[in-house]
Amino acid sequence: MEEGIYIYCIIESKEPLLFGAIGIGGRGDDVYTVSFQDIGAVVSKSPVKKYPVARENLMPHEEVIEEVMKTHTVLPVRFATIAEDEEKVRWILEREHHRFVDLLKNMQGKKELALKLMFKEDLVYKEILEKYDDIKALKEKIAPLSPEKSHHQRMEIGRMVEAALQKERESHKEDVLSRLSPLSEQVKTNNTYGELMIINAAFLVTKEKEKDFDVEVQGLADRFGDKVRFKYVGTLPPFNFVNLVISMEKR
Repeated sequence: MEEGIYIYCIIESKEPLLFGAIGIGGRGDDVYTVSFQDIGAVVSKSPVKKYPVARENLMPHEEVIEEVMKTHTVLPVRFATIAEDEEKVRWILEREHHRFVDLLKNMQGKKELALKLMFKEDLVYKEILEKYDDIKALKEKIAPLSPEKSHHQRMEIGRMVEAALQKERESHKEDVLSRLSPLSEQVKTNNTYGELMIINAAFLVTKEKEKDFDVEVQGLADRFGDKVRFKYVGTLPPFNFVNLVISMEKR
């Protein structure tokens, strides 16, 4: 199979760098830099092929970028970007030099922080039944009735609870964004999944504001209490804010 050069990310680098035998594809290919002037592409050798979007391929792609990020500001390149050879990589770096330099300058000293919030099912439904008087009243009204006689009312309660849950989700999401957005350079809200997920968001935060951001997240966790599960992950490559699509075509 024809061999090419797999591109992971762009960094500031004048000297050749080596990051270890951690290349995609499981062959133990070295990850290194190909440079032009003051910028470098982090690359490894790879067969020229279409890598399926699968965990076994995405993980090594992301792990290389995370390793490089320990020492450098990174501009992630779209998954499965393969150039024909190192000369083509240098040509891309020369062609895109100004754009890459500007992006690197813009991302300097910033990191992505990811936050997912999800209601705990039993606790949020318990709170809804206690908080919403109309639901509580209807529930008490039909309590003495048999399931057959209260079928429609029970369906109505289900709809009311669903609407209340939507209202609670929106209220909590608005609360989170109003407190965390001012501490962020950029915010990206991603799709949620399931009716219990409140927010699935990424925040681009400067080093100077990271501690304040942590404190605010802890404050939200304390206020929301046991009914909300937090998943807070820090120091990620800025995948949600930079995903370079590199054209191999001459312009």
